[in-house]
Amino acid sequence: MDFKRVSILVGHYGSGKTSLAVSLAERLRESGKPVVVADLDIVNPYFRTTDHRQELEERGIELITSKFAGSNLDIPALPAELYRMVEDKSAYAVLDVGGDDRGAVALGRFVPDITGEGNYEMLFVANFYRPLTKTAQDALNVLREVETACGLRATALVNNSNLGADTAAEDVLRTLSLMEEFARLAGLTVAFTSADIRLKAELSDQIEHLFWMSF
Repeated sequence: MDFKRVSILVGHYGSGKTSLAVSLAERLRESGKPVVVADLDIVNPYFRTTDHRQELEERGIELITSKFAGSNLDIPALPAELYRMVEDKSAYAVLDVGGDDRGAVALGRFVPDITGEGNYEMLFVANFYRPLTKTAQDALNVLREVETACGLRATALVNNSNLGADTAAEDVLRTLSLMEEFARLAGLTVAFTSADIRLKAELSDQIEHLFWMSF
């Protein structure tokens, strides 16, 4: 997989973007690249990149978070390390952005630097098994809300539809048509479909551009 220097992951709560951010960072690190993960998921109290601090640091991946992460502040103060992340071009950066417009507003502070460099991708992560993104139109609505809040357009989509450890191969396959419709409505391509590595034998020959993870 060909990564840009800055990978931005956005999506609704429960889309699985945090797990995906961790997996992407680990994949980059395995290829020998210096990697920084920035947690802009400032309002989600359930499952955040900071929960993986030890796992990331053991792999030599730096994690940067706001000291107000998990608070109810609309636009919290952001640490100086976040600005260094977009200014320092020597490391690859993975940004895990919050699941509503407040996280996207925080991302908006870095948009001029990110677009100025021009070496980024913003991936919208969709999970069609979540209540607020059950249809292609639902997913499109969330995508447009995030884009408006941060002032940056998504460059591609990711199908991360899953039911956690209970996901079967057919659960992934039945979302492919939804993802195709979403891509058509959004005018974007599907960068890849993520799937549990335990389903590799069942899915490898059925889906192009698979990204394997462990749920």
